[in-house]
Amino acid sequence: MSDTDTPEQPAASEVSLGDALNLAVNLQRAGNVEDAETLYRRILAVAPGQPDALNFLGIISMHRGRVDEAIDLIRRSIAADPGHGERYNNLGNVLLAAECIDEAVDAYERAILLSPSHAAAYNNLGIIYRAQRRYDEAERAYARAIEIDPGHVEAYTNCGNLFAARGDIPAAIKHHAKALTLRPHDPGAKTYIALAYAMIGDTEGAARIYREWLEQEPNHPGVRHLLAACSGVDVPARASDDYIESTFDSFSTSFDAKLASLEYRAPQLVADAVAVAAGAPAKRLSVLDAGCGTGLCGALLAAYASKIDGVDLSGGMLDKARARGIYDALVKAELTQFLQSRTDEYDLVVCADTLVYFGVLDAVMTAAQRALRPGGLLVFTVEKASEPDAPSGHRINPHGRYSHTRRYVERVLADAAFAQITIEDDELRMENAVPVPGFVVTARKAPVNTAESTDGR
Repeated sequence: MSDTDTPEQPAASEVSLGDALNLAVNLQRAGNVEDAETLYRRILAVAPGQPDALNFLGIISMHRGRVDEAIDLIRRSIAADPGHGERYNNLGNVLLAAECIDEAVDAYERAILLSPSHAAAYNNLGIIYRAQRRYDEAERAYARAIEIDPGHVEAYTNCGNLFAARGDIPAAIKHHAKALTLRPHDPGAKTYIALAYAMIGDTEGAARIYREWLEQEPNHPGVRHLLAACSGVDVPARASDDYIESTFDSFSTSFDAKLASLEYRAPQLVADAVAVAAGAPAKRLSVLDAGCGTGLCGALLAAYASKIDGVDLSGGMLDKARARGIYDALVKAELTQFLQSRTDEYDLVVCADTLVYFGVLDAVMTAAQRALRPGGLLVFTVEKASEPDAPSGHRINPHGRYSHTRRYVERVLADAAFAQITIEDDELRMENAVPVPGFVVTARKAPVNTAESTDGR
């Protein structure tokens, strides 16, 4: 070996398994996940049933989106050494990510049976109970987690969200304030307490939280946006690219499960509207899933598509969409700019719950019309605003999303030369146990040399 060579790390077979495992765990804790994964796999090549290596590799696989592999690894870990509650808690987490709800509950309950003081398992059970609307059981689970671990920030936060959903805002504020005391710089705790203030109409209280936060992080895109939403000052025409990207990247791994807990209906509503307007699926349409997220909408439309593209600003979301294996192309781009770069390319453009981050719709509607072929369909959802609440046709809400009036949507589509405009009322999701009203909109680009009326509602 020359003076400039560096010594290789010893192979797992050249050191004790215990030393190799300790090194892998330390690498994982230090954030060096790739090297930790490599070492776990080398350990398992020597000792295929080593339970800790199976468990920790399963956790890495879960965070990397390899859910099926994670389930298999952690189950093998439990089979090799079944007496550890923490492994059942990890199994519950990955089963929850896979939307295997009943199995996740069983895993968490088994974790508690083996480890009665497992606060995280109680907290996780509370999350599922709330999603199932078993609110009293969720409250008891969170309370038990806090009793076991009075510093359990997530349990305080989740319990605060539960109280907010049940309309007990003072209790929600109390729990979020405790979470913020325990973790003063936690962005989630700050956001939730601000939203709780906004829910009782104290938008100034919410704005105060965001102003103080902005003093600490003056370039934080989410705080700037939410301060504008609560204060009504410097409201942007649409949410900024950096706000959208940072927000959706931050929870891309839990996005589908979170939306399931909100009874999110927008993709199915869009698919139903497409079925009415386009008829039976025949794999003959060129489709764009605009703001595709993790691909929930694209999965419902694949039967219509000879090709299907997706566009989104969040790289994390695009990674999840790519794993579905249904898209011909996935592009990281701002929606309006992407549409403007296409001319007569698509037969169908769908946009499920993306335009809620736009206030002014003129440019994006004109761009969508340009991207569609003659006779092509545009189908999208927006949240509903009343005329008195949004005299300009759109408004930003304290949670940061925009809502639109029916008259405004009709006018923008007509100005963009769309025809056969249909706007249906529906409920898009649940928020704090209250349905969110919205519109499901269908419009058609006029065929070549055909002047069609826009009043065919």
